[in-house]
Amino acid sequence: MRRELAERELTSAGPARRPGEKGKRRTVTMNLAESPLGWLYTHGYLNERLFDAGERLRADYERAQLAPRVTMRWDPVRIKQSGGGSELTPGERQLAAKQRFDGALARAGSDLADVLWRVVCAGETVQAAEKALEWPARSGKLVLKIALDRVAEYYRIG
Repeated sequence: MRRELAERELTSAGPARRPGEKGKRRTVTMNLAESPLGWLYTHGYLNERLFDAGERLRADYERAQLAPRVTMRWDPVRIKQSGGGSELTPGERQLAAKQRFDGALARAGSDLADVLWRVVCAGETVQAAEKALEWPARSGKLVLKIALDRVAEYYRIG
């Protein structure tokens, strides 16, 4: 896992987003590159099975290239010719990943797909997802666990 450490001021509401400039205050070192799913796992809120399910879902999301693009893609198109014909083309791999991603979200159910996408794929914190979905505080972790359990069943993890 990539590490991007930064010092942040520790306030009563948690770490501040921007470092404070006044006087000496209590600070904390944060890993800015850590995903919300990784944070939940390292702090004991998710077991290894649920974490692996979330990582598989995120990997399929990225392989399917479902994230919006900000600019045009300039990477060259590479086409490999293989004599065996057993390998999938890049387009076929992308479609297969999209089918797995769609299947996992369908297995989780339409009610839970939104929190899965927000926390696992978009990288929102559980608190931000709760607020966006207008859920009660501290309900997101439980709902996310249920959704990840269904995704783990879909991927046959565990």
